Amino acid sequence: MALEIVSESQCFGGKQLVFQHSSDVLGCDMKTSVFVPRHGEESKMPVVWFLSGLTSTHENAPTKSGFQRVAAELGLIVVCPDTSPRGDHVPDDEAWDFGQGAGFYLDATEEPWSRNFNMESYVARELPCLVGDHFPADMARQAIIGHSMGGHGALTIALKNPDRFKSVSAFSPIVSPMNCPWGEKALAGYLGDARSDWAAHDACALVASAASQFDDILIDQGTADNFLEGQLKPELFQEACAAAGQKLSLRMQEGYDHSYNFIATFIEDHLRFHAARL
Repeated sequence: MALEIVSESQCFGGKQLVFQHSSDVLGCDMKTSVFVPRHGEESKMPVVWFLSGLTSTHENAPTKSGFQRVAAELGLIVVCPDTSPRGDHVPDDEAWDFGQGAGFYLDATEEPWSRNFNMESYVARELPCLVGDHFPADMARQAIIGHSMGGHGALTIALKNPDRFKSVSAFSPIVSPMNCPWGEKALAGYLGDARSDWAAHDACALVASAASQFDDILIDQGTADNFLEGQLKPELFQEACAAAGQKLSLRMQEGYDHSYNFIATFIEDHLRFHAARL
């Protein structure tokens, strides 16, 4: 599968790049940001995926979270996909929390979304093949992080692919889209009204039925997050993990909100958490 490098900047001795490619599963051109630390010609490095939240693109984490310094020190490739398919021919919605910018990391089954909105297959299957083919990536050592909607994506994709991901963490994740307005709107719109089809995209439901467990799951949540009570509800995932026997490190960070200022404060902890397991 071919790709085109559209930008490249030196960063902490490595390279911060953006590439573009034609996606078969999404039916459109996509852009992805990749940070590649300095490395030897024959060396391969672990990969950390960062899934961003509603309204974000491939640019948010590389420009706002400041992960590059620590990723360079630890020798971690960091891949930041876009949050949805893009293009004039791709369906969209006037609302900011649905359509382009709000792919919810699932494969849609409802028209017109099913033609392009296959973000789960894109992140879990197509994009890893591209990264493994074109970058010095050790695809046997992968971890995943997400923020908000991307936290939902990181948790659900990791729980469904424990053989691929050594570790998972999240910032302010939507832990149970079946039980919050953002999630109910997205799941109904992309998957239809049958709630029985939604459980495969709900971290609380998935952890209860997981065939295997992670040694720990790290979640940071700000106590001043405006979405904490209505949308995020971390206590639901805490209860589900306790019932399933899945270790969870849920850190309630006093005074922090939902922004990238919060992520920038604790991103080093997350990268070191993953490096220890990779």
